[in-house]
Amino acid sequence: MRLDELPRSDNIEDRRGDDDSGGGGFGMPMGAGGLGIGTVVVLGLIGWALGIDPRLLIGGAEMVSRTSHQTPYQPGRPGRAGTPKDQVGNDVAAVLGSTEVVWKDIFAQSGGRYVPPTLIIYDGRTRSACGGQAVSAMGPFYCPTDRKVYLDTSFFRDLERRFKGCDAGSSACKFAQAYVIAHEVGHHVQNLLGVLPRVQQQQRSADKVEANRLQVRVELQADCLAGVWAHHAEEKWTRAIEPGDVEAALRTAAAIGDDRLQRQAQGTVVPDSFTHGSSEQRARWFSNGLKGGTVGSCNTFSAPTAQL
Repeated sequence: MRLDELPRSDNIEDRRGDDDSGGGGFGMPMGAGGLGIGTVVVLGLIGWALGIDPRLLIGGAEMVSRTSHQTPYQPGRPGRAGTPKDQVGNDVAAVLGSTEVVWKDIFAQSGGRYVPPTLIIYDGRTRSACGGQAVSAMGPFYCPTDRKVYLDTSFFRDLERRFKGCDAGSSACKFAQAYVIAHEVGHHVQNLLGVLPRVQQQQRSADKVEANRLQVRVELQADCLAGVWAHHAEEKWTRAIEPGDVEAALRTAAAIGDDRLQRQAQGTVVPDSFTHGSSEQRARWFSNGLKGGTVGSCNTFSAPTAQL
């Protein structure tokens, strides 16, 4: 992927190097719509296999669906606002800027107004309105409470080396990284459209298995919305997406599917504990958005379970 043509966003707060982790331990709320004990066990095994503190992995998997029993949020010092000057930060700003242009146009076509999220870049840990702290082992996530995307860019190294989502050092890896950002922005789009609040309400009255199934539909739709971004980015910036980029994004989606992670960790797969969808599902819904190019092509909630 070539990023030189893409507009840079200044909706970035750079907290890297800040000594403001928020203090205290990492809280893991387990309220309604949270993770069942089976999921906790599976994620614990995954964390052990990948060398990640299981408490952090469990917390990250539940981030979007958190609605209650959260650690009280105390805002920390704001980071440096604007487009970062370093290469990694500049690349993130380029991808975020392209999502802003794409979603502004799509919302405008239906008479709506797109309000972009702020993207927080941090290293190690930082404060978050969802659960008190964001920790690098969670991976990137969107917090609907403060409408911010949280990203420790060390995840990009994990994507290459640990999850094998793309060939380390390749230009295609930049598109795989862009897919990750576009997925989290997809959650923001869901929030603006009212999808997240509705799902959270349903999860509060659902059992653990059903809450997980709803969360899978949320995540697959975000994958599809990332595909919608890619569809329009390819049209607007014809030189940005290069041969092999889409394949890298599909590999990334497959690399972080629940079934693949579970199989790597324990040799078996427990579908009822899925929270993000299988490798095949994640890749397919990204492709649906890429081909369709519309929000309407991403209605995972109307799809029968067998066709997800």
